Amino acid sequence: MAEYTERTERTEHSDRTARAERTGPAITVLLVDDHPVVRDGLRGMFASAPGFEVLGEAGNGVEGVELAVRLDPDVVLMDLRMPGGGGVVAIAELGRRAPRSKVLVLTTYDTDSDTLPAIEAGATGYLLKDTPRGELFTAVRAAAEGRTVLSPAIASRLVSRVRSPGNEPLSAREREVLELVAKGTSNREIAAVLFISEATVKTHLTHIYGKLGAKDRAAAVAVAYDRGILG
Repeated sequence: MAEYTERTERTEHSDRTARAERTGPAITVLLVDDHPVVRDGLRGMFASAPGFEVLGEAGNGVEGVELAVRLDPDVVLMDLRMPGGGGVVAIAELGRRAPRSKVLVLTTYDTDSDTLPAIEAGATGYLLKDTPRGELFTAVRAAAEGRTVLSPAIASRLVSRVRSPGNEPLSAREREVLELVAKGTSNREIAAVLFISEATVKTHLTHIYGKLGAKDRAAAVAVAYDRGILG
């Protein structure tokens, strides 16, 4: 009986070793989402799939950055809009403090005002929370290898923007910024008037230039007057 048990244990150990050699080291993941139920669901999904290890979880971007710096995960699965620290700022901070970790956005928001800042901040990929689990696993593996991953809806819209620049309407905030630019207001003054940071003003300007097909402030104002955006 003892011999049988020892032989069985050796066989099971050999099987585990063989599986590990076939699959390689597990991809380590950090979950960043302000909803505990979402984090629990994701943790359970990855626990049930071979080849993944969840190192930890955080409820906002600030906590996520600190954990990523400490735990050094392969992939950070990041929500965007979170109280106490949003995803876009966290993505940029991770690029500075934990550059090895790849950030894969997983969110319910698919508007350009969410998508573009996240990608510009350094996200490796952008998925929506209705992504099937199999596709999510594939995306995490791809992100760990540094490959760009975009949900079909996001990819289609980005391609449309590249093919038809200058046709997307400005958001209400972008129009406010442009109106102040037309009055000769500096970035610092715009930030003070709108109660936002200068970095955010620059981000809005970048989006305005892209949407209007303009290269600078003067060209953007001229195009806006020509199209009737500014009266």
